[in-house]
Amino acid sequence: MFGKRSATSEARDPAPAPRTPSPAFASPAPEPPKPAPQAPVDTGRTPFPSDGLGAPLVSAPSPTRAPSSVNMVPKAIDTRRSEAYYETKSTIFGALIEAIDLAQLARLDADSAREEIRDIVNEIIAIKNIVMSISEQEDLLDDICNDVLGFGPLEPLLSRDDIADIMVNGSGTVYIEVAGKIQKTGIRFRDNQQLLNICQRIVSQIGRRVDESSPICDARLPDGSRVNAIVPPLAIDGPALTIRKFKKDKLTLDQLVKFGTITPQGAEILRIVGRSRVNTLVSGGTGSGKTTLLNCLTQFIDDDERIITCEDAAELQLQQPHVVRLETRPPNLEGEGQVTMRDLVRNCLRMRPERIIVGEVRGPEAFDLLQAMNTGHDGSMGTLHANNPREALSRLESMITMGGFTLPSRTIREMIVASVDVVIQAARLRDGSRRITHITEVMGMEGDVIITQDLFVYDMIGEDAKGNIIGRHRATGIGRPRFWDRARYYGEEGRLAAALDAAEAANEEMRG
Repeated sequence: MFGKRSATSEARDPAPAPRTPSPAFASPAPEPPKPAPQAPVDTGRTPFPSDGLGAPLVSAPSPTRAPSSVNMVPKAIDTRRSEAYYETKSTIFGALIEAIDLAQLARLDADSAREEIRDIVNEIIAIKNIVMSISEQEDLLDDICNDVLGFGPLEPLLSRDDIADIMVNGSGTVYIEVAGKIQKTGIRFRDNQQLLNICQRIVSQIGRRVDESSPICDARLPDGSRVNAIVPPLAIDGPALTIRKFKKDKLTLDQLVKFGTITPQGAEILRIVGRSRVNTLVSGGTGSGKTTLLNCLTQFIDDDERIITCEDAAELQLQQPHVVRLETRPPNLEGEGQVTMRDLVRNCLRMRPERIIVGEVRGPEAFDLLQAMNTGHDGSMGTLHANNPREALSRLESMITMGGFTLPSRTIREMIVASVDVVIQAARLRDGSRRITHITEVMGMEGDVIITQDLFVYDMIGEDAKGNIIGRHRATGIGRPRFWDRARYYGEEGRLAAALDAAEAANEEMRG
């Protein structure tokens, strides 16, 4: 199938030089002569012909990643590659591109393509008389396979399930977040062009582009992980790529209880909120777990309900059978064809939804979401950025005002009170832990002020010797929440009463 590789390699090296240690792996030695110029090297997602925007014209086999493990720490995290390593890798990569039959490679599945590439690279290493240990050769083989079939240097990070965020600040700097803490890795890209190629490959998978004319783009990976790319001229020091990874095993409320994010009684309240079609806002800062919490709440939606989700980059992963997923679209090169979040939310109302879920409310679509919540689409949900429940309601009002709606403030607040039932506040504390800090009801208005009441709050007590936050969740003792009648309508009154009684008993135990 790849018969051209041997002939090409031999023609390129008619008289092999004596075997010498590879400059990438051997001890310091006199500088070797520079290799002959090779074919242009493109170490993006695939080596296939491009349409000029980074989208491959020939489909590559899907990348096959190593099995993930929470405790797995790839060597690449702690290994800083030398310039000599990248020079050797570039030489081998150029020879690989000349030797390989791209049309045949595209027909193979991922595992077969990876094995074929490894065979060819081993042959090139032998022909060029490069000496290295078995482990060094395996590292190089994995690197090249990742460049051809995957996302290059990002592959070792994407295979880890304990990483929450990957932050690439130009070709030479990559940070990750693990257990709520940001740490720098030793991973780097060959240059900014390789990083830009990978950004283009990622966004082209969902029909978007990122280049000088459209330097900002939101996208997603095949597993649902959220991607943001911003490239020059807006990013001064090279492309900046941020990936919000999602765990392969989706978190549940029971797991959040185990992690201390919420108490069992608070989790039961959230279950009842999900089952009883309570209109809910999830509020929190960046990285506080809003989307994770929203996914948990949607697990209690009945299978016979029609759910429509609206997102900038689709990342919600609902398990119900009747789900319609909608995604915004940026303008094309001529500045036309844009579909905004407001367009999606307004269109939802014509699609016979029972629940509308907005991934993130950030603009005038807030008005349409409130309209939907108040016109028969009970149980709708959304997330927004705010530091506490009262600020979340103020932000809703601000977004509606900035959207150009000339409504009196009181009218907007009355609409918020009539639409939103519960605000759930999520927070990432300074020790990296995540907590649900408030479960708050919207009660009504007194004059021009919206009145709220907390059902559960999280009190921070202090911190231990290691800097970990010490705190506790506390029920406020509300005996009859505003959504009591709704819970009774859906048959959840007994569970709600039991959860509130258990919360009060837990309070008494803490006081005792």
